[in-house]
Amino acid sequence: MAAFSDRPGPESSRKPWLSIVGIGEDGRAGLSPAASAALDSARVVYGGRRHLALAAPLSAEAQTWPSPFAGAYDAILARRGEPTCILATGDPFHFGIGAEIARLVPPEEIRAFPQASAFSLACARLGWPLAECACLTLHGRALTRILPHLQPGARLLVLSWDETTPGRVAAVMAERGLGASRLTVLEAMGGGRERIRSGAAEGFGLAGIDPLNTLAIEVVAGPDARLLPLATGLDDALFENDGQLTKAEIRAVTLSALRPHLGERLWDIGGGAGSVAIEWMLRHPAMRAIAVETRPDRAARIRRNAEALGVPDLAVVEGAAPTALDGLPAPDAIFVGGGVSEPGLLTRAAAALPPGGRLVANAVTLEGEAALLAAFGEWGGALRRLSVARADPVGGMHGWRAAMPVTQWVWTKP
Repeated sequence: MAAFSDRPGPESSRKPWLSIVGIGEDGRAGLSPAASAALDSARVVYGGRRHLALAAPLSAEAQTWPSPFAGAYDAILARRGEPTCILATGDPFHFGIGAEIARLVPPEEIRAFPQASAFSLACARLGWPLAECACLTLHGRALTRILPHLQPGARLLVLSWDETTPGRVAAVMAERGLGASRLTVLEAMGGGRERIRSGAAEGFGLAGIDPLNTLAIEVVAGPDARLLPLATGLDDALFENDGQLTKAEIRAVTLSALRPHLGERLWDIGGGAGSVAIEWMLRHPAMRAIAVETRPDRAARIRRNAEALGVPDLAVVEGAAPTALDGLPAPDAIFVGGGVSEPGLLTRAAAALPPGGRLVANAVTLEGEAALLAAFGEWGGALRRLSVARADPVGGMHGWRAAMPVTQWVWTKP
């Protein structure tokens, strides 16, 4: 694939040569005159088989997308300056190929002709305000990505992977106590095969669903629904663990100290159950994280927890820090939850951060605390002791049972 450095700069005098045309189920009939002209003037047209059939007849050379799409990018770039057209579904820049192409071709060399997205069409059919809906895609993505969005009263619009997606989503929702939720399947919108059907998640039984479908969900939570709260400090019981877990109260303070910002990457060193990395990623779909864990059994547990809590894209690296940090994508923030006293670890972590990057390290052992005291003495930052006590039965009464105190060092790189 062509590197970004191959792109002409903003001063490029190149004229538009690449057209990206959104096409719907009504085919050429739904295209604007300008979009039709761009399609007809192209020497080569790239698209899926369905797109090429909808645009027929074509006078240009037709090229079906390879799998993966990226296999065609070099060939497209080799045609720079030659009238070329890419066909896409609806709005190419809403979970479409437009965004990928725009990373390779400067915007001044592109003419885009979007149509209504599946999300816009669904809202038009249902009378939903698009601005109040969460727009997601499960096309080529893990089903569990939907879990953080299953909030009481939420309206979700979901691009399906195929005809099985609605039933699989319904099963997940019913299993989590959301069986009263209403699922509407909108099939082949905008064409002669359009069909709209609805059913409850519990007992969902729509058959013969078209592979080209969009799912609209109205979330209704039962009294015992298993929901992911929007706050930090998730219940410890949500995480499979062997005791190596940053507890909820400490985790909430730790996430606050890490100060997540949109799209940032976290290194979670000494991942344990992966709770801090998972909650980091739950803050926003654009968040990224890498959990570094020495033990293979714990690394596997982190992967299971990430899948179960709706962040399957959490990267897990097996190995001992600091060696395991070599070659990792640069972090914006780092949490050290294990191995604080490992010689050179804090120095290596600090070196990996950019200016303004945050480093938070927790310790419960005297050796770990000594390492944090030394780092505080050398680099400054903030040092605090966190202590939590919970009420436990004492005979027929209750008393406070204190957890091990946690020493936390917080540092921002100058």
